[in-house]
Formats: sequence, structure tokens, C-alpha cells
Amino acid sequence: MTDAVAKHVVTHNPDASRYELRVDGELVGIADYTERGDTLVFPHTEIDRARRGQGLGAVLVQGALDDVRCSGRRVVPSCWYVAQFIDEHPAYRDLLAP
Repeated sequence: MTDAVAKHVVTHNPDASRYELRVDGELVGIADYTERGDTLVFPHTEIDRARRGQGLGAVLVQGALDDVRCSGRRVVPSCWYVAQFIDEHPAYRDLLAP
């Protein structure tokens, strides 16, 4: 017997100004942002109601922040969840815009 493992993929959708989380191809979460020069302001994240409580918000935010780091940009976490994630994961504090 084998356990099925869901595939989580976080992608950047610059046309919609957001990061998207797909689980097995299904869109289950978004992290919206607005651009201010080299800074991304994250005002809102959302996980599909039926998928909440599974740690998917953390997967989404971590993927978004990892991408922001690779781009050399900074973040303003105006969304409470993004702010809490950064607070609980000190390795991401260097991404905070001054």
C-alpha cells in the first residue's frame, strides 16, 4: 500500500500581481501583492476554505518569499499572516523593507 502525496506548486503570476498555490493542479491559494519600486507589499493571502488548516498558507507564503529573495526585492507584510510567518521564521526577516 502506498500513500498518495499531493504535489504543491507555488507560482508567480505577475499579470495578476499575485503568487498562486496549486495542489495537484488545483488553485487553492493566492497571495496578492502591489509593487512599490523594488518592494512588494503583501496585503492579502487566502486559502480555499475547504483546504484551510492543512499548512497550505505557510507553503504559499514560503514559496512567495523564496521567489522575492531570488529577485533581490524586499517585502512589506501588511497581511497579518505574512507578518506572522516572517516573525516565526527569522531567516526571512532580512526581506523586510526598511
